[in-house]
Amino acid sequence: MNIHFNGNDLAIGEDINNLDALIDKQQFAGKKGFAVAVNENVIPRKEWDTVILKENDRVLVIKATQGG
Repeated sequence: MNIHFNGNDLAIGEDINNLDALIDKQQFAGKKGFAVAVNENVIPRKEWDTVILKENDRVLVIKATQGG
């Protein structure tokens, strides 16, 4: 299946069927200070395992930054 991850095309295997598995595979699991949107909808962390990814979904990881 193909999705768009942070603006890039990404082919994912059948073992990655939900958002939580994708975040783990992309090595964001356990990190703090970021949010995830699927098709422009921010998904709360507690719902990542219930969001089933579909062909051509657009997933965006947004990292929090500090500035001044």
